[in-house]
Parts: sequence; C-alpha cells; structure tokens
Amino acid sequence: MKRMIAKVAGVSAAAMTMALVPLAGTSYAAGCSGSGCDNLGPVSQGCDADATTKASTINGNGFKAELRWSNACQAGWVRTTSPSGSQWWPRYGSIEKWLGAGTDFQRSLSVQFPYEAGTDWSNMLGSGSAYYRVCINDNGSVTCSNFW
Repeated sequence: MKRMIAKVAGVSAAAMTMALVPLAGTSYAAGCSGSGCDNLGPVSQGCDADATTKASTINGNGFKAELRWSNACQAGWVRTTSPSGSQWWPRYGSIEKWLGAGTDFQRSLSVQFPYEAGTDWSNMLGSGSAYYRVCINDNGSVTCSNFW
C-alpha cells in the first residue's frame, strides 16, 4: 500500500510540475494594443519580445535614438543610446506620432539619455495607422529620423 501511495504521489507531483512549466517557444499575449499602449512601458506589457528597429538617427555628438516597433502591440517607443563618457547636461530622445508624414502632429513622449554610456527607453505610443519618427534634443539642437 505504501508503494502505491508513493507512486501516485510521484505521478501527481510530476503532472503538477509539467502543468506549471511553459513549453519552449510559448508566446505570451501582449498586455496592450494600439492606443491602449499609450504611455505604458514596453517591457512591462511584453511588447519588447517581438520589437524591431524601424528608424534611427545619430547626432554629431554620437547620441543615438531608435524607433522600436512591436507588431504584437501595434505600438512604438524610442530607445536611446549614450556614447562613452559622462554627459554634462541632460539630452532627450523622443518618439512622435503623426496622422500624416509631417502633418497633423498627435503626441510625443521622451526619455532622458543616460549620463554614462548605456541605453534607456521611453513609454509607448500606439496605432497601426499612424506615422512615427524619433528625435534627439541635444541642448536645443534637434535631429530627427525619417518618418516610418
């Protein structure tokens, strides 16, 4: 009888463990979609999992801004990269959402570049039909990517 109980307990424990472990390649649903992603974090919403770079710009001081886009979330954000060396004043990267390429500005979000070499990102703006671009504001000098 003790053997039977031990076997049943072992099988039950194995079955429970398998139920709790996700299968390899399992994808999780994004936490938001389109304008429902506005001002939400791409990592916290799972939107970074399928993100690709759609546009980018680098200014004369080596600061880089990339337009990151998630098809699953239908939303984008700016990822900023600072060059090596300490920065003396704040610089910002922004993502802009437009209804047309250069016409009918809708909204923008920005994030400060890291003071040391590294990356950071903004919250998202979403819409599958909008035009987007990213910009760098370096002490009043603005550099922007092409529209995507």
